Amino acid sequence: MTFYFSDTAVLLFDFWSVHTPAGMALSVLVILLLSVLYEAIKMGKAVLLRRALLALPRSLSRESLVEPEETDTSPPEGRWFQYHVAQTLFHVMQVVLGYMVMLAVMSYNAWIFLGAIVGSTLGYFVVYPLLGRG
Repeated sequence: MTFYFSDTAVLLFDFWSVHTPAGMALSVLVILLLSVLYEAIKMGKAVLLRRALLALPRSLSRESLVEPEETDTSPPEGRWFQYHVAQTLFHVMQVVLGYMVMLAVMSYNAWIFLGAIVGSTLGYFVVYPLLGRG
C-alpha cells in the first residue's frame, strides 16, 4: 500500500464517504481538529498527573487515603482520587481519538495523512506552552 492524493475516500465508517474536493477539504479539517484535540487531551493528562501527585497525602496509611485529616488545611490533599478518575477518563478519550486518527490515516489518502500531521503539530505548538500554567 502506498499513499495517494485523491478527493475520494471512505473514512472510519461507511457513511463517511467522500467524493468531492470540498468533502475532502472538510474531512481533512475534521481530522486536523481531532489531532489537535488529541494533543490537548494528552497535555491535560499531564496537568492532571501533576495535580494528582501534589494532592497525594504525605502518609500512605489507609486512614489518610480514605478520609482526609481535619487538621490539614491544604484543600488539594484528599482529592487525589478525583484527579485519578479524571485522568482515567482523559486516557479513554485519548485512546479513542488516537485510534480514530490512526484508522483515518490508514485509508492511505495523503490529504488525510497531512491533516493528521498538521493537526498534531498545531495542537502541540498551541497547547504545550499552557502546560506550565496548569
